[in-house]
Amino acid sequence: MTGAETAAGHMVSRIPTAKSGERVGAVRERLPGAVFDVVETVCVVDGAGVLRGTVRLAVLFAAPAGARVEKVMVPAPATVLPETDQERVAGTALEHGLVAVPVVDARGVLLGLVPPSALLVILRREHVEDLQRFTGILDGAETAREALESSPLRRARHRLPWLLVGLAGSFFATYLVTRFERVLVDRVAVAFFVPGLVYMADAIGTQSEAVAVRGLSFTNNSLRRLVTSELLTGGLIGLVLSLLTFPAVLLAFGDPFLAGAVALSLLAAGCSAATVGLFFPWLLSRLGTDPAFGSGPLATIFQDIFSLLVYFTVVAWLIR
Repeated sequence: MTGAETAAGHMVSRIPTAKSGERVGAVRERLPGAVFDVVETVCVVDGAGVLRGTVRLAVLFAAPAGARVEKVMVPAPATVLPETDQERVAGTALEHGLVAVPVVDARGVLLGLVPPSALLVILRREHVEDLQRFTGILDGAETAREALESSPLRRARHRLPWLLVGLAGSFFATYLVTRFERVLVDRVAVAFFVPGLVYMADAIGTQSEAVAVRGLSFTNNSLRRLVTSELLTGGLIGLVLSLLTFPAVLLAFGDPFLAGAVALSLLAAGCSAATVGLFFPWLLSRLGTDPAFGSGPLATIFQDIFSLLVYFTVVAWLIR
């Protein structure tokens, strides 16, 4: 994380301020003619410069001139430190409905504001980064346009690394399938459901990843609660898919054991894919890496291999 990707990198210091105990009218008289980098929010500080509250400009001009600013300010507003990652800065603004985000030091002394224009830039930049990482593209372009208009060689260089990891994973998946060759020989119909099972695991995992990647930036829930919730969600999805699949497979092939194997595998795939889709981003977030790196090809490889392992294990157990 570079300095440009922190609150300090986006902060402006020429901001309107008011002193604790000051009258609203006095603050309004002082504003005209002054040059500010952001005017939407007036920060209220004490004699030591510690932030006590904020007042939106519209509220300030609507308040009685004789009222003290403490009566109209929002006390103890949400703040960030200079080293706070830009993504968390934008998350703080969204979570607390802030027009601009106050930046303070460890003692609470006001340093500046991250203005609305910077928040829009941050959200746009993070959105582009997420799209790139979801598809397994390494960082190499600041904007989506640069990523699209760069040379084929550069684009290939940014896309290949995760695909090479995926190729290695596909070799392992192929090896895994060969370990169940006898099952495939005895019941060739088992192979018919491999593509569908892998697809459903990928789809469920991708949904969990999309929710987790940015949701982890805003939530304070424990890993246990997050995993339990996602496990239950995946289980419910897998259960519905299983209940729909069992009679369909039974009707098409007339084999209750095969239908049971496919249904149980879908249930297991729903639970595991949803959990993996949450766990990878969470782990990387705890390690100080953008959780988006845990999505896309990396999670897909793991989900595919695990789904195949579960499927063939269940098949081998039920069909003997």
